[in-house]
Amino acid sequence: MLIDVHTHIVPEKMPDFSRRAGGDRWPVMDPVDSCSARVMISGKNFRTVTDQCWSVPRRLDDMEHEGVGRQVLSPMPRLFSYWAQPDEGRDFCRYVNETIVEMMHAAPDRFYGLGIVPVQHPELAAKELAEVKKLGLQGIEIGTNIDGHSLGDPRFLPFFQEAEKQGLPIFVHAQDPTDAGRFSGAPLLNNLIGFPQENVLAAATLITGGVIERCPNLRVLFSHGGGGFAMMLPRLDQGWHTMEQFLPKLPSDYIGNFYFDTLLYDSAAVRYLIEKFGPSRITVGSDYPFAIREVPPGLHLKSATGLSDADRERIHHRTALEFLGLAEG
Repeated sequence: MLIDVHTHIVPEKMPDFSRRAGGDRWPVMDPVDSCSARVMISGKNFRTVTDQCWSVPRRLDDMEHEGVGRQVLSPMPRLFSYWAQPDEGRDFCRYVNETIVEMMHAAPDRFYGLGIVPVQHPELAAKELAEVKKLGLQGIEIGTNIDGHSLGDPRFLPFFQEAEKQGLPIFVHAQDPTDAGRFSGAPLLNNLIGFPQENVLAAATLITGGVIERCPNLRVLFSHGGGGFAMMLPRLDQGWHTMEQFLPKLPSDYIGNFYFDTLLYDSAAVRYLIEKFGPSRITVGSDYPFAIREVPPGLHLKSATGLSDADRERIHHRTALEFLGLAEG
């Protein structure tokens, strides 16, 4: 069985928050036809999406054709809305989470779910984790930065501590690169280059900010193969050895509960990721249903050389179940 840990949903309808703080910054669905809609934010089309984002039958059909046994559903990252005020942010996150739960209930043997909480208000977000767990969601998705603030910022430590206490794993998805102003000549570089860089910064600052030191049992999965983190980690270790011991232990000693998806679009890159971290830390992710997704999921894992059948089985589903804290069966 293959589990795809990196798939996104967008609700077919959004709550009417137009009279709340934020006004037209809240996403609105503008139907194009029976199978697609524009996600309107601040009066502009952020992205045109298909009914793959909300239609359970459409997803199940795609999964059947692409050899996917289960998907882990998580919101499209733009829905994080980290600019929102506390009450509005909480209510919007709850609506999105309930949408995911409805999809899970429609096909309970095919979907797991990750919710969102208003992480920009860490104490409120920490309280909302109990609600997420009560809904039956398996974990949380967060951005690589929270409205421009590093994940290693001390303000977010209570949130991470509560996630660890609740046993809820965290999927870190790239969003809103903090150095986007440097990408010139091609607007898509914000996504194509900025997103992988964001994953490196997120992974590094969770270590250097002391979050993993304080939350040693927190399970964290990074999108897009962690960007270039696998290649940057030796440099962090070398700096610790030769320049400053900025942590009680080597940076690489803190990655025991880090996980990475295979979404690197290259078999050699996927193979390096596996060599660096081992198959017990690698799991399949595709970015379904967006245009940049890998089709079928695990395409470049399939052509990666030197893997045993046991390694492939672990990467196909066992690692995902371990990250989610679920028993096999």
